[in-house]
Amino acid sequence: MDDQSLTWKVTPDLLGVLDADGKFMRTNPAWFAVLGRTSEEIESRLFFDFIHPDDMAITAKAFVDIQHGKPILQFENRYRHKDGSYRWLSWNAVPEADLFVCSARDVTDAKDREDKLARAQADAVLREQFISILGHDLRNPLAGASCAVQFLEREVLSERGRIVLNTANLSLQRMSKLIDDVLDFARARLGGDIGVSLKPDARLKPVLQQTVNEMKLANPTIQWQEILDFADPVSCDPDRIAQLISNLLGNAIFHGEPGGTIRIHARDAGPNLLVSVTNRGGQIPKEIQTQLFEPFERAEPGSSQNGLGLGLYICKQIADGHNGDFEVESDGNETTFTLKIPRGRSLISLVTEPMVELRKTA
Repeated sequence: MDDQSLTWKVTPDLLGVLDADGKFMRTNPAWFAVLGRTSEEIESRLFFDFIHPDDMAITAKAFVDIQHGKPILQFENRYRHKDGSYRWLSWNAVPEADLFVCSARDVTDAKDREDKLARAQADAVLREQFISILGHDLRNPLAGASCAVQFLEREVLSERGRIVLNTANLSLQRMSKLIDDVLDFARARLGGDIGVSLKPDARLKPVLQQTVNEMKLANPTIQWQEILDFADPVSCDPDRIAQLISNLLGNAIFHGEPGGTIRIHARDAGPNLLVSVTNRGGQIPKEIQTQLFEPFERAEPGSSQNGLGLGLYICKQIADGHNGDFEVESDGNETTFTLKIPRGRSLISLVTEPMVELRKTA
C-alpha cells in the first residue's frame, strides 16, 4: 500500500511491512496513536523487541509459519507501549515475495471486557458453591447433631447431664443462627439481593407479637414494653420483618442494662410503618452510628459479643428490600433503632373498603 495514501495515514489500524528478518521497513501513523512510538522508533528495531515476554513463544511460532508461506489471521499478542504498559493487538499478515505485509487492530478494551466477564462468571460459580456449602453441606451435620440432642432430651439424665445438654442445645442454636447470617451476607454481597418477597396484604401484627413472645421466653429477666399500634395488613415480607425485629431485639438485650427494659413500638405514620426498638444503656457515639450497618461492625469496638457483627447489616438489607430505612438515636440514657418502611397500598384499602361496603349496603 502506498504510504502516501489517505487510508495509510488515517486508518486506526496499525499497518506495516516486515522484512525477512522481522524488522519493520514501513509503518503508518497509527503506531504512534496506539503505542506512542514514532515510525523511526519502530523501524529501527526487530518486532520481537516489543513483544510481551509471555507471548514470545507463540509469536515466534507464528513468524516461522509466515516464513513458510502460511498467512496469519486474527493472531493476538501484546505489544509494549512507550509508557511501559501493554496493548493487545489482533494481527492479519500475509507473505508477499520476500516481505510480509501486516495489519493489526487494538483489541485491548475487548480483551478487558472478556476478562471481566470471565471473572464475573467465575465469581458466580464461586458464589453458588459458597451458598451451597452454607445452605446444604453445613446444615446437614448440624441437623444430625440437633436430632441427637432432641433424642437425649427424652432420656433420664442427671442434673449435670441436663445442664450439659442445654449448653449443647444453645450452641447448636447459635451455630444455626451464624449459618443463617453468613448465608444472608453471601446472598447480599455476592448475589446482590438478600431475598425479600413482598406480600401485598400481610398480617404483620401477630408476626411481631410472636417474635416478641419468643424473645420473652428466652430472656425472662428482661422487662418488656410493647405497643403494636398499627393497622393490618401491611405490604411486606413478614418472615424477613420478623428476622429483622428479632435481630434488633437481640441487639438491644445484649447492649442494654442487665435486667433492664426493652421497648418495641410499632405505629402508622402517614404512608409509612415505623417500628422502634429501645433499650437503656450506654450512648453510641455519632461517629460509630454511621458504621453500625456495615458488615462485621459493632456498637462497641472490640466487643466479644456472640455473632459475627452481621445482624445490623442484615437488618439494613431487609429494610432496603422493603424500600425502607433506619434511624438511630442514642443518648446517655436510651438507644433507639427505628425502622421505616412504606405500608404499600394496604393503608388505602383500609380507608376505601369500608366506603365500598357502605355503598353496597346503601
